[in-house]
Amino acid sequence: MIDMVITAVYLVAIIILGLWGGRFQRGLKDYAVAGKEFGALVIFATMSASFIGGGFSTGNAEKVFLFGIANIVALWGFSLKEIAVATLIAPKMAGFPNAVSVGDVMGQTYGKLARVVTGVCGLALCCGIVGAQVGAIGVVFSVFFGMERLWGIGIGCGIVILYTTIGGMRAVVYTDVLQFVILAIGMPLVLGFGLYHVGGVEALFAAVPSDHLSLPGPEFGWLGLLGLFLVFMFGETLVPPYMQRLLAGKTASAAARGTLYAGLFSIVFFVITGATGLVALAMEPTLNPNNAMSFVIVSVMPPVLKGLVFSGVIAIVMSSADSYLNSASIAFVNDVLRPLKRKEMDDATLLFIAKLVTLMVGLLSIVFAISIESILDILIYAYNYWAPIILAPLVAAIYGVRRGTLAFVAGALAGVVMTIVWQSVLATPLDFPGLVVGVLANLIVFASVFSSRIYMQE
Repeated sequence: MIDMVITAVYLVAIIILGLWGGRFQRGLKDYAVAGKEFGALVIFATMSASFIGGGFSTGNAEKVFLFGIANIVALWGFSLKEIAVATLIAPKMAGFPNAVSVGDVMGQTYGKLARVVTGVCGLALCCGIVGAQVGAIGVVFSVFFGMERLWGIGIGCGIVILYTTIGGMRAVVYTDVLQFVILAIGMPLVLGFGLYHVGGVEALFAAVPSDHLSLPGPEFGWLGLLGLFLVFMFGETLVPPYMQRLLAGKTASAAARGTLYAGLFSIVFFVITGATGLVALAMEPTLNPNNAMSFVIVSVMPPVLKGLVFSGVIAIVMSSADSYLNSASIAFVNDVLRPLKRKEMDDATLLFIAKLVTLMVGLLSIVFAISIESILDILIYAYNYWAPIILAPLVAAIYGVRRGTLAFVAGALAGVVMTIVWQSVLATPLDFPGLVVGVLANLIVFASVFSSRIYMQE
């Protein structure tokens, strides 16, 4: 009973903090990047809370339960990406002082078509990931409180939709900071109590299959593991929520430091959540892998601390869902609707539409979440809407390319076609992901077309 009270108090606190944080809004730019007012530590907290969603926590525990530590190594591709963005990309964001979205950066370089395509891809990516997180919310409420999954989805998603719709980016960031603190305390506690329950690290290693502790593991060959590592490296690189946080920093250096801290933190966090999956395997080998982390929490945590950890797991999922929900609305309004309208709309109208789209995406994500099986698989699938189409030209734009609409179109088509052919027609040869092939195809074609046009101009 005390654990339910603690969790209920936390949920009420999130609502109050979110609504308070979003009480002042002066238009779409404020709704998207909150006045560019955040320092390095806040960027670190909100970026960490955003990427540590259901896929990188409960999903990681599930996959390590099934396939071993290889999944942790694969997720370090994401960590390497964060560090690379912090050192190579974030310092360049000073060149886009008025941008509030990825589409603004792309449109400035490649024109209206690229801006709209970026908006559509960003909307598709964000909707898919919101759906995955909402599905995770349902699992958490079902396991922890014994309620029907649909009720859990409705309660958890309803709270996220409420404060994100009303409060925008400022509400998202304020709640992210609290959620980050809760999960940074809660997840290590779960692993600590879990290890104690199974008798320590040596007892854990003795209780799980040996192939779960070696590379490339029971599921992957070395090429497959490399491919998955690259999927996590490229899949979320510069996706809308992370770009918004780079653009929301007080300075480019503050955004860079915050991103670097988030990347370093993720290395440790993936070990913690993955090891929790091994603890679940040692405790109950016949367990449904989707419930690995929840099972450990329910089984080993004492009262009061269990309530704190319940709140932490809910925080993990909510903090990712609210970020992608906000970014979905910005992608549609700023990068699709605005460039297609002949007459510019006033700030009040844009803000109203952004809130309406946030509400609609949130409600539709509930429908999508009901059919979700594996959270991490949904994330990998959603990445196909982004990296093979947007990543290469976006990095080029950040590094100073100022023309090249034809190169963007050619690269995007090459990325889409190669991803589809590799995955659907050729059935993923050698288990190497089509997303990576699509990214490479985009890069090669984009660079070739761009270089040839420069040569012809000379």
